[in-house]
Amino acid sequence: MIAVINSGVANISSVVFALNRLGFEATVTRDIKTIVSADKVILPGVGAAAVTMKNLHEFGLIPVIQQLTQPVLGVCLGMQLLFESSSEGDVDCLGIIPGKITKMTGDDLIIPHMGWNTLNFVHASPFENQYVYYVHSFYAEVSEYTVATTTYGKPFTAIVKKDNFQGMQFHPERSGDVGEKLLMNFISPPL
Repeated sequence: MIAVINSGVANISSVVFALNRLGFEATVTRDIKTIVSADKVILPGVGAAAVTMKNLHEFGLIPVIQQLTQPVLGVCLGMQLLFESSSEGDVDCLGIIPGKITKMTGDDLIIPHMGWNTLNFVHASPFENQYVYYVHSFYAEVSEYTVATTTYGKPFTAIVKKDNFQGMQFHPERSGDVGEKLLMNFISPPL
């Protein structure tokens, strides 16, 4: 079973529809037992870090997410929440991946960063230079946990992984065939 955490933010339904297109059922939930017993967990989100962390606290989900041992995927804001903190609202996040989320800046950059950009992988990947779709104003610096980067002004983390937790700053559910394949790799990793 795939549990999609209902953190009270937007974009949950588009993730569920993408999973359905791939032939998977997903349960949108805040129920702790359902989340803990799921085979895979997805934390999607479009919204503000401070509001979402407040919601997760009120729902009693922060320690639950932090202690999950099954594969967990954070999407967009969901990825950002996996880090220690965010300058968006100056908020402590889940603290699973070291690092701070910071606001994009640059005189020649249009913020928010919206549109299609390529992935550049740290190690060889069939997804190298493939285009994915972004909508965000905050980002994670490149670190030892970075799997892939995208450059918008400067390189930032596009895909991150630490232990059983991974995140995608872009929206795989809106990134066509490439996004669907990346979601499929999370749900059913290739051997």
